[in-house]
Amino acid sequence: MSDGAAGSHSGVERRGLMFVLSSPSGAGKTTLSRMLVEQMPGLQMSVSATTRPMRPGEVEGRDYYFVDRPKFDKMVGAGEFLEWANVFDNRYGTPRAPVEAALAAGRDVLFDIDWQGTQQLRSRAGSDVVSVFILPPSVQALEHRLHTRAQDSHEVIRGRMKKAGDEMSHFDAYDYIVVNDNIGVAFESVRSILRAEQLKRERQVGLDAFVRGMRQQLEG
Repeated sequence: MSDGAAGSHSGVERRGLMFVLSSPSGAGKTTLSRMLVEQMPGLQMSVSATTRPMRPGEVEGRDYYFVDRPKFDKMVGAGEFLEWANVFDNRYGTPRAPVEAALAAGRDVLFDIDWQGTQQLRSRAGSDVVSVFILPPSVQALEHRLHTRAQDSHEVIRGRMKKAGDEMSHFDAYDYIVVNDNIGVAFESVRSILRAEQLKRERQVGLDAFVRGMRQQLEG
């Protein structure tokens, strides 16, 4: 099987998995997510719907589906989200249909969501969810990164710093923890986690029949 692809070998195929990256704002999950999608064939990004305004450089349908509050509420009522949450007075949700289609085709789906969304996903998908929490190396480094982005006002940054403490308190709800002191090292850690989870025995459909067939040949 090739890196990141569902692949097959003599009848052995692999179920797709939901790979979650979460972190306080500014700790690096968005950068790591983009690196993973670029370098791991067969991995696709889950595109969330949000009620927040579009930021400079963002593209509808690539970064988010931008919808107004009434439309979002209608989607919630219709059960169209796998998970959704309120974050900084805006709403974010993962549309169900494209994710289920990808998993059914054996592809992995990457989620850039918070701990609330992660818990909702786990309650619905169980062992198909693999979660990683990204920590900053220090509070000072986190604040510096938020200021360097130059996307938010000082007031918004103060709010994000306050929220970061609450988000980090849920670190123990995740399968893996990665401290992002160096983006290259953090990326290698996250990629290794994904690759190992892809190779888990229980994700490889048809493995029993594959091994049984080889044993029959050896014993014959």
